[in-house]
Amino acid sequence: MAEQTKIKTSIGGSALIEGIMMRGPKRTTVAVRMEDKSIYTEDIEFKGLASKCKIFRLPFVRGIASLIDSMRLSMKCLMLSADKAIEGAGDEEEPSKFEKWLMDKFGDKIYNVIMVFASILGIALAIGLFFVFPTFLFNLIAKAAPVFQEGTLWRSVFEGILKIVMFLCYVWICSRTPDMKRVFMYHGAEHKTIFCYENLEELTVENVRKYKRFHPRCGTSFMVIMLIVGIFIGLFITETNPLLRGIIKILLLPVSCGIGYELIKICGKYDNAFTRIVAAPGLWAQRITTIEPDDSMIEIAIAAIKPVIPENGEDRI
Repeated sequence: MAEQTKIKTSIGGSALIEGIMMRGPKRTTVAVRMEDKSIYTEDIEFKGLASKCKIFRLPFVRGIASLIDSMRLSMKCLMLSADKAIEGAGDEEEPSKFEKWLMDKFGDKIYNVIMVFASILGIALAIGLFFVFPTFLFNLIAKAAPVFQEGTLWRSVFEGILKIVMFLCYVWICSRTPDMKRVFMYHGAEHKTIFCYENLEELTVENVRKYKRFHPRCGTSFMVIMLIVGIFIGLFITETNPLLRGIIKILLLPVSCGIGYELIKICGKYDNAFTRIVAAPGLWAQRITTIEPDDSMIEIAIAAIKPVIPENGEDRI
């Protein structure tokens, strides 16, 4: 099996700027395609939680740290992409009255405010859909069919499967939109480029193009595994009130995250019957979240990964 790497990736795009972030052991680089078709690369100063406190290097705990680090890095990348989009936009379009009002109120911090507001709204929507709604719906079904009220097995399985279905439907609907389709194409470019690097081939468009776009250490796989692990954790939660049950599940989210991360690492490091079974649902889901990229996207992925590759090979695991 090919040697694995610690390189991590993220994706980003906008109507004007599209790019990829690659994270190595010591460097994190963003590569974006500018309006003039050139590729702009920039290193991002970032220190992960594991580098600040040893406790975040421990098994299971490191999964929580990795998730937090990914969210922080994503915000940095989105802000960089937004800045470059503004530079590329120039003065072609006159801002609306509402946009002018926002600029007068918040000034240069307007985009930070928008990102914070969007994040809060997204988190609230996710909590409602994935932590409260499944329990509420099961309670309605249980009233009509009392047989489901006994024990926690039916409840946990129903809630878990419903969350997985909602997640997959959401990303499938997103993949139908032109902008998100391109994001998923960049996602495919990331995976193919990392596979090329792991197989010790020269990073060229021709070499990258031939590799598959499904990778076991992907954020999609991580999300699916977390949802499956949540089914088993739900077996130990006896609370039936939708709000209280949702709060308990949120408090137990670090457990699902920690277990899911360790399983992802095992699947990325070993290739056997167990890891193939564990990785299968996530790899299947990647058929939605990754799309075959074009050569220009592969070029950006190569530009992003090259700066973060250490010369001494310390990224090999």
